[in-house]
Amino acid sequence: MTLPLSPDELLSTTRSVRKRLDLDRPVPFELIRECIEVALQAPSGGNRQTWHWIVVTDEAKRAAIGEYYARSYGAYRSERASRPVQSGRVAAQARVASSSDHLAEVMGRVPVLTIAAIEAPELPEGNQAGLWGSLLPAAWSYALAARARGLGTAWTTLHLPYEHEVADLLGVPAHVRQGVLLPTAYFTGETFRPAPREGVDSVLHHDSW
Repeated sequence: MTLPLSPDELLSTTRSVRKRLDLDRPVPFELIRECIEVALQAPSGGNRQTWHWIVVTDEAKRAAIGEYYARSYGAYRSERASRPVQSGRVAAQARVASSSDHLAEVMGRVPVLTIAAIEAPELPEGNQAGLWGSLLPAAWSYALAARARGLGTAWTTLHLPYEHEVADLLGVPAHVRQGVLLPTAYFTGETFRPAPREGVDSVLHHDSW
């Protein structure tokens, strides 16, 4: 069963869920399979479909990934603290920082950790849009499919400084590169609403900049 969401509602209310991930409610593996089946309909360069999905539910492996994530997040948090805060976004950035801190603390306890990866014996030099453009739309489709099934996800790449260690932990071959980590769980509370964004006219360029 999926939630009765219109396409626009699904697209505008799929949020990064951090504090509201339900750490105690098991997620049926069949639901994750359904999300990946939807994701496999996404476009890929040349329709090659060289993506792979590593779904981690083993408690010890989730805990180990959580430790790598927390280690990487600690370095990121220190760097973030040195950045100037954008004018008018102090409260919003504080909320994001607080929820990010929480996710780093509990990552290893999230019921399902899904890693989207792609075959890439060598990363291309220069522009890598073609490579990652063949994976990331599918990963976002996974997040949308999860939202439609009452699950929350968070899009993060902060584990990637330890990509090789995570690959060793999970037996991922060297020619498969990880692109994004999607912690997945039921969410607490009611539902989600569209987030405040800059007006379209501040970012829309018609025919020229």
